Amino acid sequence: MATPHIAAEAGDFAPAVLMPGDPRRAQRIAEKLLPDARLVTDVRGMLGFTGTYEGRPLSVMGSGMGQPSATIYVTELFRFFDVQRVIRVGTTGGIAHHVQVGDVIVATGAHTDSAMNQHRIPGINFSAVASFGLARAAVAAAGEGDRVHVGTIVSRDHFYLEVPGLTENLARYGVLGVDMEAAAMYGVAAEFGREALTVLTVSDHLLDHSDDMTAEERESNFDLALRLAVAAALS
Repeated sequence: MATPHIAAEAGDFAPAVLMPGDPRRAQRIAEKLLPDARLVTDVRGMLGFTGTYEGRPLSVMGSGMGQPSATIYVTELFRFFDVQRVIRVGTTGGIAHHVQVGDVIVATGAHTDSAMNQHRIPGINFSAVASFGLARAAVAAAGEGDRVHVGTIVSRDHFYLEVPGLTENLARYGVLGVDMEAAAMYGVAAEFGREALTVLTVSDHLLDHSDDMTAEERESNFDLALRLAVAAALS
């Protein structure tokens, strides 16, 4: 049952989908985790794969950049392909002072400056939160010595727009990092009564750029986040 954005058939996706933003990262994850990975969709270059991880079905698919793109793909996965849970695994810019480059954030909630969730329940400021069960499973998979932070992030629509004092205020309120997808994904999961979680590697810090990852490091240094995301997906 192909959709406007996913060229797959019923049964092509596993109940759980790992969802990085970059479709090339989706391919690398599939090649790393799924020995029997098969391509199930490539519409607009947004690659999706399904296979088995330690004998259990698992899918990986890109979401693109930003909340509108992520909303389209997550909606179609839930509505047409009977996917039950989506775990975003990607990178984030650190905000809180105690968060360091290379750490991992398990995002239990996502503030946002986007209007993506404003129309869901008119008159209500919708709270975009993760599945507690998935978050608990991800955190439980962390080992002793792993630097894992649990708390809120902010999902912004703008990548380059700088608002004076915004990052400092977010840090003061304990916001751990920033991405561009989580809040909308959590909203879609709530709409369909499904589960969603975001697990992110801190690739740079918005208040201290002295130790930011290179472009190459951004593509390779996500093993811990991936391990936690898989644990949540298969919990």
